Amino acid sequence: MNSLWDSVAHSGAPNAAEFHGRNVGIALKELSRASMLGTNPESLRGRSVMIATREQLLAAVCLIELDGVARRLILCPPYLAEEQLCAVAHRAGADAVVVEAGPSPWTLSGTTTHAMTPTPIPGQVRRHASEATDWVLLTSGTTGAPKLVVHTLQSLAGALPRESPPVTRTVWSTFYDIRHYGGLQIYLRAVLSGSKLVLSSRGESTGEFLTRAAAAGVTHVSGTPSHWRLALMSAEAAQLDPEYIRLSGEVADQAVLDKLRAVFPNARIAHAFASTEAGLAFDVDDGLAGFPAEFIGKRAGALDLKVEDGTLRIRSPGNAAGYLGNGLTAVVGADGYVDTYDLVERVEGRYYFRGRKDGVINVGGSKVFPEEVESVLNADPRVRWSRVSARPNLLTGSVVVADVVLIDAPTPVDLENTQSVKTDLLNACRRTLQPYKVPAILRIVPALELTAAGKLGRSSA
Repeated sequence: MNSLWDSVAHSGAPNAAEFHGRNVGIALKELSRASMLGTNPESLRGRSVMIATREQLLAAVCLIELDGVARRLILCPPYLAEEQLCAVAHRAGADAVVVEAGPSPWTLSGTTTHAMTPTPIPGQVRRHASEATDWVLLTSGTTGAPKLVVHTLQSLAGALPRESPPVTRTVWSTFYDIRHYGGLQIYLRAVLSGSKLVLSSRGESTGEFLTRAAAAGVTHVSGTPSHWRLALMSAEAAQLDPEYIRLSGEVADQAVLDKLRAVFPNARIAHAFASTEAGLAFDVDDGLAGFPAEFIGKRAGALDLKVEDGTLRIRSPGNAAGYLGNGLTAVVGADGYVDTYDLVERVEGRYYFRGRKDGVINVGGSKVFPEEVESVLNADPRVRWSRVSARPNLLTGSVVVADVVLIDAPTPVDLENTQSVKTDLLNACRRTLQPYKVPAILRIVPALELTAAGKLGRSSA
């Protein structure tokens, strides 16, 4: 695949593709003879560039400007603290950093700083693809410091479906930040098909984003199941009328799929499985949790899936090249597969996700997968969503704790008077789960916090 700009230009997509943030938008055709970099992109040719803008719309433009120009692009999510940015820059060998224009852009020792301007600066801009550009993505870092995963445009976008531009009717949006793998997939889909893309902005509430997405006529929306549960708690969700809803990044249980179907009866609802290291494995749009057993084995496009030691493993052109650190460390095993560490179990003709291999709660030597307990709790029609975590216990090592958000959120006074709901939920767990999996503590709470990557935080209770 050519550079991102060349791929877009040759397809004619710049005539339709647009990025929209809060109070600002940019059409790709404006970049054909202009740049939003305060310096000519050619000055960054062959360099290792950290993209550290706080607004993702500027990051979206920067990727267009520098793929095929820079030797390496390091995509930094906006929530990283300055000391984390310094550490990532050092590990990735960054010698330049791109930030927003402003009176006092921060700097990193050993790098040159380049500022993105709020509007394109006219002028002749050359963007010939002479550099093979690595795209470096950070993992979510939920189990420690984030890893730096090296991709190419080909490994990221090679398997994406193509639509013949101009696709003026399709308007994409995502709850993800595009500097995470899930958001980047939507970004590339929109750019390479010449579609409009509505991006969230820093400090924007879920309701504000939903209102803006609806006003822009968004037809295709993606996010984690937690993103969607949060959206369903917002009255502004009723403003959306999507044709396509996509879930990824977490286990999509039957409850969230059913609740989305009830609110958006005309939408095609799909849940996808992908990881930063392994790439996209599949998506499912039959309305059911899990995935068909026939997905395992060789599939189209050199994609090959297998289950070994209970975890899903992927071999495909979308696999990352490796982890960046002291050199390049392989993510692919000796057999050519990437171990996703996601545990699956076959039940008749379908596989179901049971949880992360590294996310198990140990209760007296017995394993509890939080997602399994959450699935039982979320199946109750009164429950919006839940989070299951561990609490240390002297006798068993850990016990299971559940926090539950109800659809009809009780007032602070009502929170003390929800014993009947708690009893019903615990009884459902006792009927369905082994005794050690039943929550020892169940709390009705007004809200649950998400990680910066849009996933449910799973620290100990």
